[in-house]
Amino acid sequence: MKAWLIDDVRGIEGLRIGNMTDPLPEPGEVVLEVRYAALNPADRYLAEGQYPAKPPMPHILGRDGVGTVVDVGDDVTAVNRGEERLILRSEIGVSRPGTFAQRVAVPVESLVSVPNGWTDEQAAAGPLVYLTAYQALTQWGPLAASVVLVTGASGGVGVASVHLARALGHTVIALSRSEEKREHLERLGADHTVDPTDPQWRQAVKKLTNGRRVDLAIDNIGGSLLPQVIDTLGEHGKVSCVGRLAGPVPQFNTASLFFRRLRLGGVAVGAYTPRESREAWSKVLDLLARTGAKPLVDRVFPFEQLSAAFEHLKAGPMGKVLLDVRGRG
Repeated sequence: MKAWLIDDVRGIEGLRIGNMTDPLPEPGEVVLEVRYAALNPADRYLAEGQYPAKPPMPHILGRDGVGTVVDVGDDVTAVNRGEERLILRSEIGVSRPGTFAQRVAVPVESLVSVPNGWTDEQAAAGPLVYLTAYQALTQWGPLAASVVLVTGASGGVGVASVHLARALGHTVIALSRSEEKREHLERLGADHTVDPTDPQWRQAVKKLTNGRRVDLAIDNIGGSLLPQVIDTLGEHGKVSCVGRLAGPVPQFNTASLFFRRLRLGGVAVGAYTPRESREAWSKVLDLLARTGAKPLVDRVFPFEQLSAAFEHLKAGPMGKVLLDVRGRG
């Protein structure tokens, strides 16, 4: 089969197309013929050696995907050849070969059916970002109707966070540098949008909420923006730290946490067990059904253009970036 390979952790620039032996299913596994795979920033971090996983090389990236079952392990009875499945959170693309390939072996416990009314593209785009957003919103326990601030709101996890926070009844403030994207985020359900490059953006948030402070921030950016986000929080406010697209946080003063008793917590969807992933996914689908929201796909790239797809992801899409894996010889 054709697959995109990395031979070391010196970066995405080392991606190459190669030939690999078709995977065979172990007990409890099936093999999917991949139709679409989704890109995630974590793929780049792994390729740059900034991720805990140390997979054997050459490695195949790609954590999300949808495809058709073409082979099943001897003990598998719940899934049949010819059925379509999407991949929930698993070690696929992390410590195991991933979905940037024509075929991938996946544990049955990490597979679910494509939701009714979703396209293949939406199915490939959905699992990882919605599970991540759900964890970011719920890891602190039950949250009464609150003000939720989302940074990097136009990205995959950002859009998912806006969708789910809205369905949960929160007031959603979405941050994006692009006026066009801010308008799109309002159509997706954000109550307010703000430009984080505006020096007065924190004051604008207070004005939009009639002086109420932020209860929960979902931060996909990090860097110098994080201390500003912390400044918007109210008493007992919380930050769910998802990403670090802007790099390390410079000169962070922990005293900013003391007097309002603020809490910061990392989001690690890999901490979900397969059972917890399925339970969270079921709740995600219930929430999306309340508003009719579905995953947002920004652009689909041909299989041969994975490097260009990563450049598009780095530039900041509106939703998810996909790879069309079908029909490769």
